[in-house]
Amino acid sequence: MIGVIVPVHNEEQLLDECIESLLAAAFHHDLGNEEVKILIVLDDCTDTSLSIARAYDVMTLTCTHRNVGKTRAHGADHLLAIDARWLAFTDADTVVPHTWLADQIRFNVDAVCGLVEVSDWSEHSIRVREQYHANYFPVEGHRHIHGANLGVSSAAYRKAGGFQPLPAHEDVQLIADLERSGANIMWTAVNRVTTSARKHCRCREGFGDYLKSLAE
Repeated sequence: MIGVIVPVHNEEQLLDECIESLLAAAFHHDLGNEEVKILIVLDDCTDTSLSIARAYDVMTLTCTHRNVGKTRAHGADHLLAIDARWLAFTDADTVVPHTWLADQIRFNVDAVCGLVEVSDWSEHSIRVREQYHANYFPVEGHRHIHGANLGVSSAAYRKAGGFQPLPAHEDVQLIADLERSGANIMWTAVNRVTTSARKHCRCREGFGDYLKSLAE
């Protein structure tokens, strides 16, 4: 079984599109009818995110961590307990391609680090966009790390110790721990996801804050 974990904090505007893209990816023919369980982990949501998630054929968990590392780990632990062999992670403001899970599995590695594409630059200046592209290398063998586009085998995840309870950069820490544990990591440009560049971001020191820093 393949497990997908999506941490959510007040994402009522974007969650529908995220879940619909994950459901499409879950039924890709290259997965050979393997079961895929999508888990929406709602962290201290005060909007309608929970009711939106419950309208779909997905699993939900609620928590009050207000900590993305804890929230991702909470979801991973839940799926590991029901024997997921592979864990895929994305974010609620992100849309995945229909080949997303099939690509992760076909690489036959311990972990997959994919890239992101920004869906809408309208909240940012041309300078921010140019600065971003000058420092982003969408090629095979890149070294970018995004919690919005990450997959890892259950065995490698356990060996590395899982996500640490960090309020930011939990994805970077996990990859560092995977590398120290000897995991075979694929750094690919193939399975890119589309994500938000909104200024009102949910995670401090995350992707949104990085983009804002480029304007300084």
